[in-house]
Amino acid sequence: MRITGTGHASMRIDTGAGSILCDPWVNPAYFASWFPFPDNSQLDWESLGDVDYLYVSHLHRDHFDAAHLKRFVSKKATVLLPEYPTSQLEDELRALGFTSFLKTRSNEVHELDGGLKVMIQALISPTDGPIGDSSLWLEHDGVRVLNQNDARPTDLSVFAELGHVHAHMLQFSGAIWYPMVYELPQAAKTAFGKQKRDRQFDRTWRYIDDLKADHVFPIAGPPCFLDDELWQFNDIHGDEGNIFPDQSVFLSEYAKVGGTNGVVLLPGSVSTLTAESIETTHPTDVAGYFANKKAHLEEMRERKAPIIAAEKASWRHPEIDVLGELKKRIEPLLEESIYLAKGVGGPVRFDLVAYDGEAVESIVVDFPGKQVRPYADEKVRYRFRTQRELIEHLIFIDEGDWVNSLFLSCRFSAARIGQYNEFVYAFFKCLSEERLQYAEGWYDEHEKSVDAEDTELGGWTVQRRCPHLKADLSRFGIVDGNVLTCQLHGWKFDLPSGKCLTSVGHQIRAEKTSS
Repeated sequence: MRITGTGHASMRIDTGAGSILCDPWVNPAYFASWFPFPDNSQLDWESLGDVDYLYVSHLHRDHFDAAHLKRFVSKKATVLLPEYPTSQLEDELRALGFTSFLKTRSNEVHELDGGLKVMIQALISPTDGPIGDSSLWLEHDGVRVLNQNDARPTDLSVFAELGHVHAHMLQFSGAIWYPMVYELPQAAKTAFGKQKRDRQFDRTWRYIDDLKADHVFPIAGPPCFLDDELWQFNDIHGDEGNIFPDQSVFLSEYAKVGGTNGVVLLPGSVSTLTAESIETTHPTDVAGYFANKKAHLEEMRERKAPIIAAEKASWRHPEIDVLGELKKRIEPLLEESIYLAKGVGGPVRFDLVAYDGEAVESIVVDFPGKQVRPYADEKVRYRFRTQRELIEHLIFIDEGDWVNSLFLSCRFSAARIGQYNEFVYAFFKCLSEERLQYAEGWYDEHEKSVDAEDTELGGWTVQRRCPHLKADLSRFGIVDGNVLTCQLHGWKFDLPSGKCLTSVGHQIRAEKTSS
């Protein structure tokens, strides 16, 4: 089996029974804020895109690059489609010209021509990616690979049960806007960033230890930020709170916990994998490349500046009545929302900074009142401040997922009262009838379900499944005093009261174990 690195979470896997291209991403994503690093735009994509199979793990724009898929990937390729609750991924791929689809069933092995076996595990909660995330397992001629990319399964046993895995590809770096965009003192921002960075690595080590693959490939991050307004987010400034460590940092941190089997893929690197060995060649010296990271980023910044400028020039739509359009689009969804609206529990304010950089229009999405209206001087649960043209552009393109566009762009600042509220972000990724109905149904089902199985942790009897996304707390749970932390997503619970310390809702069942 031959694995060619093609940047970020992307790779081409060649076997004797066919080739698979995974998650090709080249063009900037999220309002031209994210770029792949190292740069992969100069690879021979005409050849790389001539494949038998295409796997797009999910609809995040650093995995689903519509322009690149349309131009470079063979439309004869069969799409390995995850079993998602909505049809959006299939619909968007069909619109690009793909016609052949293998609609997989989650956690079910499918045998293709030539003895190639594949299995896709689809994660389908409203907080998994843009309504869905997935991992690809494949086997040919006794060699097994798991491409976990961004996905966060509650456990990896379903893959391990299919046989020993030889190569494990997984995310290790940040893919979020927290805490950088929050209006906090720098010391607090650094402290929260360091906590998140540490949690990212802890989760990665847990997955690696669970699967015990022969070789571990750090992929799916980090992006780089080439716009001057976002340059500070690159991990080149000696900031211990930066959540975007690169592959060289992964190798260093992995070594501290005894890891010796890490394999870095640069764009153009090739790993030849057998059941007994691996041999990897690179287009340049890996250590030397990352040692000169700042210089590479500066060269990319200069080269990509015209692309960023062109994108920025397309965002303004002064003809759009923002308040009127938001009322028309969001108020019907508020009327239909029960669980998400109740979960948000208060008004959310958007401060839109005008073209002159000074005037501000404040608009409130009033979840209890089920309306969109001008701000009326009240307290709000969340406040977002961004450029007016970004909201105009979201309206212009009829974007149904603001999380997978505005928020991941980091082109905003935020403040909140109280704990993190997952329902705010769940709602703003569900600005379509299909997505909202699915999310409401999912929360309805999980509100009514009772997790009766228990586990013993640190002198406490607690429900075995995390109230957040059902992670197995017997594996991911750690108790420190009276606080339980679920390491899968870093959520914390006060055990005596059962209260979630990370977000509203999500009560846990727990009692002190009798001595």
